[in-house]
Amino acid sequence: MKFRFTILGCGSSMGVPNASSNWGNCNPKEKKNYRTRCSALISFKNINTLIDTSPDLRFQLINDKIKNLKRVIYTHMHADQTHGINDLRPFFLKYKKKIDIFADSSTSKYLIKTFKYCFVGGAGYPPIAKLNKLKKMMKFTNNENLIIKTVPVPHGSINCMSFVINNKLAYASDLNDIYKKDLKHFKNLKFLIIDCLRFTKHPSHLNFDQCIKLIEILKPEKSILTNLHGEIDYNYIKKITPKNVIPAYDGMTFLV
Repeated sequence: MKFRFTILGCGSSMGVPNASSNWGNCNPKEKKNYRTRCSALISFKNINTLIDTSPDLRFQLINDKIKNLKRVIYTHMHADQTHGINDLRPFFLKYKKKIDIFADSSTSKYLIKTFKYCFVGGAGYPPIAKLNKLKKMMKFTNNENLIIKTVPVPHGSINCMSFVINNKLAYASDLNDIYKKDLKHFKNLKFLIIDCLRFTKHPSHLNFDQCIKLIEILKPEKSILTNLHGEIDYNYIKKITPKNVIPAYDGMTFLV
């Protein structure tokens, strides 16, 4: 059974343009250069699993007409992946039940510390989310056919969780390498969605050259570059990448 994958946002931590209206090298006339912060959606029919709650989540869900949400899985604890959590509230109100959230230990601790009211309520507001442990293998088979393998990857001083979905697609939005023992999980997939922050080196993200080298090792059928900084103009990078490598854009959606 096929599922739909949607890239809700493909921008780096400040988005493109950033808050000071700086587009970097990106042509503002190209709509695909407008990038909100990274998040994504896995859809089986009308059952949606959200990856990360970016600060731009409200806009993303409205823009892509997402009206239903089953659960959220988190890659890591950074602000550009978590600070849109309050936008889960409309789904809590709609379903009259807490939204299931899955996160690793460090992300869970951060969420509880920073957004305690979402989990225990306060000031007359009920809790909106239920925190669950993110497991190495997660199976959701009630009206779905969703199997998610969780693979930690280095992201500077922390680990970030990447997700291999139904052994067809890997989502690795924040990393500066892949542990050698885990390379096998990413090889020969149909789709690889991978961090490609900028052309210059960065301590916690892949740059363009590092990204392309990893793609050559992993050999997916198609690679999609995400977490794109203002250094990377959509049309320019499209010209210099191999045929099976394309830059992401907000709202990109496809069947897997």
